[in-house]
Amino acid sequence: MAARRITLGIDLGTTSVKAALLGAVPDDPSGFEVLASCARAARAEAAAESVVAEPQGREQDVSRILQALNECLAALPRQLLRRVVGIGVSGQMHGVVFWKTGQGCEWTEGGISPVLVPRAVSHLVTWQDGRCSSEFLASLPQPKSHLSVATGFGCATIFWLLKNCPEFLKPYDAAGTIHDYVVAMLCGLPRPLMSDQNAASWGYFNTQSQSWNVEILRSSGFPVHLLPDIAEPGSVAGRTSHVWFEIPKGTQVGVALGDLQASVYSCMTLGTDAVLNISTSVQLAASMPSGFQPAETPDPAAPVAYFPYFDGTYLGVAASLNGGNVLAMFVHMLVQWTADLGLEVEESMVYSRIIQAAVQQTDTHLTITPTVLGERHLPDQLASVTRISPDLSLGHVARALCRGIVQNLLSMLPVRQLQEWGVQRVVGSGSALSRNEVLKQEVQRAFPLPVSFGHDVDAAVGAALVMLRRNLSQKES
Repeated sequence: MAARRITLGIDLGTTSVKAALLGAVPDDPSGFEVLASCARAARAEAAAESVVAEPQGREQDVSRILQALNECLAALPRQLLRRVVGIGVSGQMHGVVFWKTGQGCEWTEGGISPVLVPRAVSHLVTWQDGRCSSEFLASLPQPKSHLSVATGFGCATIFWLLKNCPEFLKPYDAAGTIHDYVVAMLCGLPRPLMSDQNAASWGYFNTQSQSWNVEILRSSGFPVHLLPDIAEPGSVAGRTSHVWFEIPKGTQVGVALGDLQASVYSCMTLGTDAVLNISTSVQLAASMPSGFQPAETPDPAAPVAYFPYFDGTYLGVAASLNGGNVLAMFVHMLVQWTADLGLEVEESMVYSRIIQAAVQQTDTHLTITPTVLGERHLPDQLASVTRISPDLSLGHVARALCRGIVQNLLSMLPVRQLQEWGVQRVVGSGSALSRNEVLKQEVQRAFPLPVSFGHDVDAAVGAALVMLRRNLSQKES
């Protein structure tokens, strides 16, 4: 047991921060065990720093995200943290945060050990940000990439700030995703590093040449000095510059991964698996054959996109903007309606009651298309409710809403297409799916394939697993 290798995985999600400690299984190079895990609600929603962005702006307070991260680390067993030999980090893709090099954070005494406290750093503009209208996106230069650019993508957000609030960018000389920021702060990097997984999610990145569209961006006045350097996913970004919750100074930290890729990595045990992740948003992903290359130009109307994975491979992905966030909106709406009637109820109670009602309502004729946030390939689409009958109960609505989330995703990537790709099993993961029995039932109903379910902390586990396998391979060599 003393020689057992342990790695820490961190996932910085939209609604929560998760951490997991993994240990290698003796005599099994591919095996691992989750030794401990923790999740904390981020509660980081913040008013947009640019008044111009309201009400479409979606931003989060970085200090609250780091506070949730510190709480997660503090809850993990100290005797295991002391033996961590590698840290993997993943997080919400597409978003962007800005900071001042050398001043992005400070290490302060936090009782047990020093903790990270943000300093010269902006809010995180999240992937849910809607400030870039269809008209604004149409005015941007065409990327030299197989992926189109949508609102909430890092480069689109920077273009918007450049046009509408150029003074906002002046204090900052570095940018990245929230997980790129955390890696840079842990290691004291002079410049941020970004994996091609995150770079592709920003837009204006060519995955074949592994380079930003620098000339296209520069010719449009884009501040190209903010673009991070590119590193291979699975590589080491640096080493921790301080002892951190008993984790030794000098511990290897991997370049930050996309939460989608990290979730898939933890769940996809066979190349014939597809991974369905339902958290704040929803993704259905399957691995493409070795040697697959996407088209050279983007198709904004295509519901399936191809994102870089590991070792030059790609995932075929249907990514819906409407997932657990729609359920949260429904719960909030019920709470607000109840308040309008002069009654007060807790959102957590309402959530559990609607799930109970839907479990009892095993079927429904009600049809809900839950696209209240549109989709990236259909940004102007709204939600709809049809086939309303006189026996409209809470159970009918909750059941139809859960079914609609799954069916909307399958309208983007049908089972037939998955089977043509050779998919033989579906693995479900994500926080919304793990705690919602009705969503699980609807997933099993929708797929004529074997379905298994993972865990709430799959992205954190995937980030840790990448580092664990890297560490083991270094040990063998």
